[in-house]
Amino acid sequence: MPVTLTWTGHATWLIDTGAGVLLVDPFFDECPTASMKAADVACDAILVTHGHFDHVADLVAIAKRTGAAVFCNWEIGQWLGRHGVANVQPMNLGGTVAVPGGTARMEIAWHSSSLPDGTYGGAPAGWLLDVGGRRIYVAGDTALFSDMERIGRPRDGRGLDVAILPIGDLFTMGPEDAIEAIRLLRPALALPSHYGTWPPIEQDAAAWARRVVDAGIATAAFPAPGESVTL
Repeated sequence: MPVTLTWTGHATWLIDTGAGVLLVDPFFDECPTASMKAADVACDAILVTHGHFDHVADLVAIAKRTGAAVFCNWEIGQWLGRHGVANVQPMNLGGTVAVPGGTARMEIAWHSSSLPDGTYGGAPAGWLLDVGGRRIYVAGDTALFSDMERIGRPRDGRGLDVAILPIGDLFTMGPEDAIEAIRLLRPALALPSHYGTWPPIEQDAAAWARRVVDAGIATAAFPAPGESVTL
């Protein structure tokens, strides 16, 4: 079953598993590079990595309009409840839940997390997805950490098909550490995220992708906002 990953800009992804669409970290209307508006988003489930504004700005509006289940940590779940979002599944690091097309495991990330109103946002996370017969790791905002080797280990004879990694630097790991992350994770395909939105996180994604390929550690692609990769 084909799985399609669409980068809409910044760190927001739409993942069509063939059984439904997962939305990761909704940031549209105030994102200067977004390929679409929040009102145009259709999804069946929403996955949240952490509470920073550039990852949840349109979360409440989309969750209320679509009724999509929101999967997030406990603290963000409580915050969503106070904002009138009813279909929320709070969880915590290490937990696994069913999502359209398969499962999603909440993995660790090294970052910070607070919500737009200053509320504590709980532990930041990444997501390890087993959907549509593919294994996809969405790192979220993170520094490089050695447990990426564990995350990338083959399970049931299968390694990662895709790793989505931040390359923007300053607020997350940059291009160098993202390449080291690929060495640990060993995905078949690497995709960059969390870059190019504002000058402080501007990066040359094409040059980064060439370095990944030249190193012989993975294939790489760098879709423009609104473009898709189908597995």
